[in-house]
Amino acid sequence: MSLTSQNSSQPVKAKLMDLVDEVLAHDGYGDIRVEVRILKRHQKEVILHCGKQYRFVIDAPQSA
Repeated sequence: MSLTSQNSSQPVKAKLMDLVDEVLAHDGYGDIRVEVRILKRHQKEVILHCGKQYRFVIDAPQSA
């Protein structure tokens, strides 16, 4: 990996680590997904998906 690509990927890596910390601190479920698409001119598009979830278990109403 060249020095230029390492420098350009640093913001992505930093944001990913922030998201990991955020999901770990979240009082519930969460997920992180990384999408990488190859673009023209030797570039890549990196999309970070981060979702947090709150899950609850409730009693179902009795059917009459």
